[in-house]
Amino acid sequence: MVVMSRRKKSFPCGHKGYGQRCHRCAQAQTVREQKKKEKNAWEDKFAKDPIDLRTLPKNVVLKARKILKELANQKDYRQFHGKRLRHDRFVISIPVTRHYRLICRDNGNILVPEAVISHEDYNVCKPGH
Repeated sequence: MVVMSRRKKSFPCGHKGYGQRCHRCAQAQTVREQKKKEKNAWEDKFAKDPIDLRTLPKNVVLKARKILKELANQKDYRQFHGKRLRHDRFVISIPVTRHYRLICRDNGNILVPEAVISHEDYNVCKPGH
């Protein structure tokens, strides 16, 4: 019995292999599709946010969403170390991370979120400081 060795074939992509199609490119394609799906799911969540969080880093977005959800469930802003501003007692600042603050307005019995701003912008926009 004579055994002939198999020859690798060159695929149009430039890779070499034994199969009918390039498995490296197929695997890379599935990874790309998975990442695209995850990105679309991430982008779709922004439509449900009460304020625009698109420009913020991912960790800030996740923490801000958690705080916004708790505030919507009538949790007290002081549990998140939130404070009323001295110059305008209806504005409440809640730290999201060391560098970002959630600004809310007190409308009697509910807090209306207005924006998440960086700590530098927050320090600049406060009058009297």
